[in-house]
This record gives sequence, structure tokens and C-alpha cells, in this order.
Amino acid sequence: MENKILLVDDEREIADLVELYLKSENYTVFKYYTAQEAVNCIDEIKTELDLAILDIMLPYINGLSICQKIREKYTYPIIMLTAKDTETDKITGLTLGADDYITKPFRPLELVARVKAQLRRYKKYSGATAKNDSGIIIHAGLEINVNTREVLLNEKQLSLTPTEFSILRILCEQKGNVVSSEKLFHEIWGDEYFTKNNNTITVHIRHLREKIGDAMDNPKYIKTVWGIGYKIEK
Repeated sequence: MENKILLVDDEREIADLVELYLKSENYTVFKYYTAQEAVNCIDEIKTELDLAILDIMLPYINGLSICQKIREKYTYPIIMLTAKDTETDKITGLTLGADDYITKPFRPLELVARVKAQLRRYKKYSGATAKNDSGIIIHAGLEINVNTREVLLNEKQLSLTPTEFSILRILCEQKGNVVSSEKLFHEIWGDEYFTKNNNTITVHIRHLREKIGDAMDNPKYIKTVWGIGYKIEK
């Protein structure tokens, strides 16, 4: 089955070029130049999309608002396109539920690589074979179903993005061990875009902590090991 990708960018040349590259990989592309058309697609499409690529700087309704709307109902990956190489834009997008971002100008092949990485991870944890017999990881009120990608906290279901789910799963599977930010980054994105000043993981960890009710000063679940990474105690 072909993956369905929502693409929104008001710069027609960029949107058309990205569409061309995505179609060459046999993806079905729903391309729009305006935010309103994209919103209509999200509301009206009969089958769920597999991934969204959203330009942040759109007139009238920006890409961040579209990201927020998607996260109200869906968990498929979102990649943000931004012309601004500022931490504020990136952090805002990640906080609202985006999984990755890429700064303009970018190489189309780089974007395609990001798309493939996100789809692999999303499909893998949306119905893949579990790493253990039951596919269930249990820890202190948390129940992670690797097969169905569902997470329960004290029997209440949590709505996690694919990236948040992956971080929590990795930390729980490595329970008792410190996992570095670099290792988390490479495990999740599978590429070489990590740098020491990359705060992508930090933002996702913060958002994940908010969802599981983890206090910053005395977290019950995800502990920071300063200068190294993160761990969940046994």
C-alpha cells in the first residue's frame, strides 16, 4: 500500500519539486499551497494520512496551527519546514507535536531521507513484531504495548507522538541504564544530523514528561543524568 503524505507550502516551486521527489518514491502526495486547503484535506480525507510535511510560514493559518490540529486527532509523523534557523521556531514546533524539522534551503534528497526514516519508525511501532513475547513493557504504572503502539498510565491511555513513544519505549527497554541523547537521536532518526547543541531530544523529553506527569525537579520516571543522557530506574 502506498504511503499517503500531506505536503503544504505556499512557495509553489518548492512544493512542486518536493512532490516530484516524493512521487518518484511511489508516495501518494496531497499537495496544497494554502493552509485552508490542507485543513480541509485533514477534515475530509476518508483514510488516515501517513505523514505530513508542513511549512511554518504560511499566510493566514501557519504550519504550527495545522500541526496542532493534526495532533488533536492523529499520531502520524509531522516534519516542519522552516525558513528560520532559530531555536524558538524549532522548539515551538516540537512542543506542539512535530517529530522533526528541516531548515530551508534544503536538499530534496535530505527531506526524502527524513520522510523514509519517520515512516519506517511509525510503521514499525504501529503494528510490527514485538521484541518480546507479549509485546508489553510494564513499569511503575506504565504499560507500553509495542504491537499496538498504545501507552497506558495507571490504566489511562496517553496520546503520544511517534517520537515520544519511541523515546519512552527505548528508555524502558534500557531500564536501569543511561541512554545518551546521541544514542536516542540515532535510534529514532537513524541519521547523522545530531550535534552537541541539538536540543531536539531535550524538547521531546520535556513534552513527554508533561504527558506522564513527571516533575522536573523530582521525576518519577525519566531521570536526567547531567552531561550524559537519560534513564529510567529499575
